[in-house]
Amino acid sequence: MTEKWLPQKVQFNGEEDRLKATSGFAAAPPVTFEIRPMMNLRALPLRVLLFLGLCHTGRRMLALTQGLQDQPRKIAVVGAGIGGTAAAYYLRQEFGAGVKIDVFEPGTVGGRLATVKIGDYEYEMGGSVIHPLNLHMKHFTDKLGIAQRKGVPSKMAIFDGKELMFEESDWFIINFLRMLWRYGFNFLRMHIWVETILDKFMRIYQYQQFGYAFSSVDKLLHAMGGDSFLTLMNQTLEETMIAEGFSQIFINNIASPVTRVNYGQSVRIHGFVGAVSLAGAESGLWAVDGGNKRVCSGLLYHSKSELIPARVTSISVKVRPMKTGTSASFYEVNYVGESGSAHSLYDIVIIATPLHLGLSDISFSGFSPPIPSHYPGYYHQTVSTLVHGMLNVSYLGTAEPASEFTVSDVFTTDSKGSIINSLTSIDPVHIPPGYKRPPASQAKVWKVFSPKPLSHDQLARMFLSWDSVSETRWLAYPAYRPPHRKTPPFTLHNRLYYLNAVEWAASAMEMSSISARNVALLAHHRWHNQVRKIDQEDLHTRLRGEL
Repeated sequence: MTEKWLPQKVQFNGEEDRLKATSGFAAAPPVTFEIRPMMNLRALPLRVLLFLGLCHTGRRMLALTQGLQDQPRKIAVVGAGIGGTAAAYYLRQEFGAGVKIDVFEPGTVGGRLATVKIGDYEYEMGGSVIHPLNLHMKHFTDKLGIAQRKGVPSKMAIFDGKELMFEESDWFIINFLRMLWRYGFNFLRMHIWVETILDKFMRIYQYQQFGYAFSSVDKLLHAMGGDSFLTLMNQTLEETMIAEGFSQIFINNIASPVTRVNYGQSVRIHGFVGAVSLAGAESGLWAVDGGNKRVCSGLLYHSKSELIPARVTSISVKVRPMKTGTSASFYEVNYVGESGSAHSLYDIVIIATPLHLGLSDISFSGFSPPIPSHYPGYYHQTVSTLVHGMLNVSYLGTAEPASEFTVSDVFTTDSKGSIINSLTSIDPVHIPPGYKRPPASQAKVWKVFSPKPLSHDQLARMFLSWDSVSETRWLAYPAYRPPHRKTPPFTLHNRLYYLNAVEWAASAMEMSSISARNVALLAHHRWHNQVRKIDQEDLHTRLRGEL
């Protein structure tokens, strides 16, 4: 939900003074409610769709092999998070083996998909979970041969700042009856509403398998969901849910805790990202064994790209004479690495890092119209604090003995004076054989999401004792405030593309992957002047006819 603001982790013990760190962020910990019917994944049609799309891609690649001299020679990707590495992977698919792809990354491959080591184990610090219908991420793990992480049973509770207003039971029927008593059929209706949006969202995979691309975020959203998706971008989640007939108490007590843990913001975020957030309350969420960042490393390797450990400082247009007596334009990428300053010329450049104040300092020169170094809007800060210690369960207003307290995920309502967004007992990125999550009466790793750094006194109220704390300040994702501002375009110049524009619709691993596929297709079609594959209307009806 990446490359400039790699986290600076700060370790401190017990009574030591808190140190300061600056950095950026990612997606949220597991948000799972079990009182819902199982989702129909529509597996067979998706397999047929993927097969037909791959056949279509194969035909296009076969046609291109007849004219490799027309292919670009060099492509630059700026940023090695999930978006940048996925872009490199898809660019290789589109342009073939002959093109040289350089990926610039001054920090660690993975960006906001980061881990931290505590004791003998590593834990997710950044993007944590993947939805079962995230087909790009599923494709990546299958292609790379990476296993899904073993699941560990979890239980959820909702904290209003004073006490636990809801605590999940081990019994499905008890959870169902509690929700039915408090909120009627609102919970079931939320599932149906989110499912309806997901059905439209899934269309993007069909479009991309058939090679269609979009020049702007709005056109991509409109192709998926028509005017209804654009409407979601221009009203709050709260307004949307009220219009759909959800009760205010359900919105405050259920929807708000979900948006707070996933995006650190209230139900006043816009409706589209709100729906993406609520989809994270579905069951079946998964993660990558060994850490989600492994996908980025695998994609980089599979794309046969060269990783350049350097920070890009500027991009400019250069015109060079050719042997034929004509001239051609290139992009000069200036960068600073361990060996000092350098520059290289590229036919195509993909920007896969946010161009916003505090996140990027890339300057653009020689472009008409001018390209700003920073687009309007700002990224929201979420502080992720990992504590290895013993929880003070009385902080949550429960009289339950710590040895019997089995809740692993505590989400919070948007109540006055609330200092945290969530409190989660997390497991290692690799679950060893025989692993069992320790009870609250024992020291274990807790992840606390908060809008501001936690003071020593605040930690002392939450924990009876601790032996280590790791704090990361992430500039996590955009501040989603409708009405929807005009998002930056995917195409900044003729062959200069901006992947992270999609984050203003929603920031997530799968959204970055969708955008990576889109800009790779866009770069290919514009290079070969295949305009009929860009910004086509009514694709859903047309492709349904083809199938």
